[in-house]
Formats: sequence, structure tokens, C-alpha cells
Amino acid sequence: MTEVQNVTPAEAFAAYLKVRNRLPAAAGRGRAVPGEFLDIADDFDLILFDAYGVLNVGETAIPGAAETMAALRGAGKTVAVVSNSAAYSKAHMMGRYARLGFNFDPSEVVTSREALFERIKSEPPRRWGVMLNPISGLAELETLDAHVLTDTREVYDEVDGFLLIGSDGWTEHRQGLLEATLARTSRPVFIGNPDLVAPREAGLSLEPGWFAHRLADRTGIAPVFLGKPFPEIFELALARFGGSVPPERVLMVGDTLHTDILGGAQAGFATALVTAHGSLAGLSVVESITASKIAPDFVVETI
Repeated sequence: MTEVQNVTPAEAFAAYLKVRNRLPAAAGRGRAVPGEFLDIADDFDLILFDAYGVLNVGETAIPGAAETMAALRGAGKTVAVVSNSAAYSKAHMMGRYARLGFNFDPSEVVTSREALFERIKSEPPRRWGVMLNPISGLAELETLDAHVLTDTREVYDEVDGFLLIGSDGWTEHRQGLLEATLARTSRPVFIGNPDLVAPREAGLSLEPGWFAHRLADRTGIAPVFLGKPFPEIFELALARFGGSVPPERVLMVGDTLHTDILGGAQAGFATALVTAHGSLAGLSVVESITASKIAPDFVVETI
């Protein structure tokens, strides 16, 4: 078995264009005004940051990002992370942020994992098959009848539904088992990370969204996506801050047009696209905006 490989930014962008019909409709187009990040942020009260490609690349902090957080706090801004990272527990994520030099409180980190948990609270009890690296363990999933999907076909056939939350260690063989079992018997599939890719030190890794859309193409199932650009994660973020900040005073900052920018605009937020380190690195921003028909309000190289 061979683990799936990284893809280029051009390949990732083309893949996003192909699945556009499964994403929310665009909510108008921003003007894509270039600028310096702190100058732009001065006009907003709550600033929401994507993580990968904005604060960090893999396990490496982006230079200056921690200092920007400190500057925003010093200016009286409320900052938070809104991330499609679903494979790890909150405790694990907070440890990573601390190692990278960020002093976020757990309440300031809103994840698609949390949006997924909120969604399945309303579902009937099921035996779940989980896309997750077994090394990560089932922390925070203890209340579920959850079984990590590996190479045992019987597990795929016996579970009542699937949670796709972490693609680290996922293989073509396992993807084939998942596609085959759903072709035989349709069951609910919930996606805890809608991202197609994530910026890491070695390139763009394939994320659960990549495999979910492939699954939908090949089996005809309709996955339920929890995370950016879908609304539940943004609703969680606003609820966490007591609803005291009107949407027009919120800035969503991210590196991906089809998740951060599209989702932020859908929520009624202003949006800022970061271009230096994320999924569009090396691509023409103007051409990407034109092709996607998704335009941020602002464009910055880095925060």
C-alpha cells in the first residue's frame, strides 16, 4: 500500500473548480484591494484566522504571525482561529499552538471537528467508521461507537455511517474499500474537514475533503460537510463571542478562495486573502479570482 502523495497548487485549484457545485453559492464579489494587514484589520473588531497557510505551514510557524497576534490584542481586537483541522483533539491543537509561539485560549480556537460533533448530536446512535490515523487515537470520540478504518474490509461493511476527519496515513487501498462498501450499501457520510488540501512543509497534503468529493463522484452519495465554507463553523465562532459583534465588524483571514473567502463572505464577514504561504502560493491571484468567481475584499501577502 502506498500513501497518497502531495499535489501542486495548480492541481489543487483545478480540483476546487471541479467540485464548485457542491459548495455554497457566492455571496457577491469583493474588490480584492491590496494592502498591509494591520492597516486593514484596524477597521474590524473580531478577526478570525485560518491556521494552515496563515499562521503556520505544517508544524512551522509563519514568521511574524505570533507578533501580529500580539499587536492585534494590544490594539484591543478580539482574535480567534477558525480551522478545518479535525484530526486532532483540542488539547493536541493547543499544545501545537503553544510550541509555535501562539498564546491562544482554547475558547479562541473553533474547529470543524467541533462543528462535526455538534452536528452528530442530532443523529441517531450509530456505529461509526472513522477516517483517522490510528496513532492519533480516539480522544473526544469516546462517547461514540467509533472504529478507525484501516485495512479490514469487514469494518467498512459493518458500520452504520462514516466520519472523515483525518487523512494522515490514508491510502488508496482504504479509499477503495470505502468506495466499494458505499457502492454496495449507502450510509451517511459526514466530513469533518472539507479542505481538499493543506499547506505543509513538503507541499500541499490531501485532506478529507479531497477523498469525500472523489467518493461522491464515484458512488453518487451526498456527503454532509462540516467546516469552511459551510455555515455551521462560522455560527459556532459567532456564538462563542456572545453574538456581540455584528458580522460586518468581522474579518475572516485565509489562504483559500473556496473555503475561507467563500465561507466568510457567506457569513456576512469581510474577507482577506493571504497569498504568500498557502494554497495559492506561486499562482496568479488575479487569474485565480477570475477563474473561481470568488473575490476577497482584501489581498495581503502575509499577516
